[in-house]
Formats: sequence, structure tokens, C-alpha cells
Amino acid sequence: MKKDLRIIKTEESLRKALLTLLKTKTLETITISELCRLAQINRGTFYLHYRDVYDVFRHYFEVIVEDFRKAYEKPYLNTNFNINNMTPDMIDIFNHVKKYKAFYQIIFDGKSPMTYYYLVLDTIRKFMEESLSIDNNAVYLDVDFDYLISYHANAIIGIIIELHKQNYTTPIEILNEQLIKLITNTRS
Repeated sequence: MKKDLRIIKTEESLRKALLTLLKTKTLETITISELCRLAQINRGTFYLHYRDVYDVFRHYFEVIVEDFRKAYEKPYLNTNFNINNMTPDMIDIFNHVKKYKAFYQIIFDGKSPMTYYYLVLDTIRKFMEESLSIDNNAVYLDVDFDYLISYHANAIIGIIIELHKQNYTTPIEILNEQLIKLITNTRS
């Protein structure tokens, strides 16, 4: 069943307002009143959809996570979890980052709480844990599984942070090629 267009517009207005406010404030200091004012909705409408400001963030983060999951899984599914067959055009993570650039700009701006960073890190770790446990063709050096996952998750975040430092100007094709080189050169 399709979502009502009014609900979609309300959610989008609140997301945009939240992102605008997060550029200058922490999540903890944003009030429902200022969020509603900036989103141009009334408090009654807000409470029909959300309990509090955290709920707006949580809902938006869930949308981002689902999109990230699809982007992350795409090359694994296309290669039946054999990354040796992965090609740069199969990588979709950086298309995801571009799509949610406003969110990632806030997460990695250096002024945001580390909580946001860890939310992203934990999300990526979870995806990696699932995919690496399925990747039966993987041969890793004698490395503890948790350290391996942390290493790879932080590598992806590192690329996103470098992209952020470069003001998101590096072409996605270049990022995809770099990621493939990193993936294939860190395995034995």
C-alpha cells in the first residue's frame, strides 16, 4: 500500500528541518517547537507521526540504513558473495552517500558528537558481519573476526570521511575503483 502523499511531505519537511538544525545544534538541544516551525507544520501534525525529536532522527536514520544496506549488499548479491568477481560498476555505496550527502556532511563535520559516527560504524559493522560470515570463499590472515570487521568498516568510513574532506567532489567511479583495489589488496 502506498503512503499518503501528505505523510510523505510531512516526513520530508521534518527531515529537511532536522538536517538544517543539526548543522548548528546537537540533537539533544533541538526542540519540537523549532523543528515544527522550520518544517512549517503544527505540533499536532508532528505528534501524529512522532513522539519526540529523537524519533524523527531515528526514523530518518532507519531510512538511510535501509538504503545503505541495499547499496552494500548489491555487489555481494551480484557476485554470489565472491568479491573476487566484484567490479567497480557494482559498487553502490558512494551513490548512497551522494544521495544522503546532507546527512553525511553533518555526521562527519568534526563538530558533531561521536555518537553519530558510532551509529554509522555499528551499522556498517553489522552489514559486514553478515556478509563476511556468508563469504565462504574468503581466506583471511589469522585475524580475529571482530577485529577484521572493525578494520573493514572503518576503512569504508575512512573513504567517506576523505570524500567529505574533499567536499564530495571525487567522482563516484574513482571511489568505486579505489574501494575495489583496497578490498582485493587486503585479502590473502
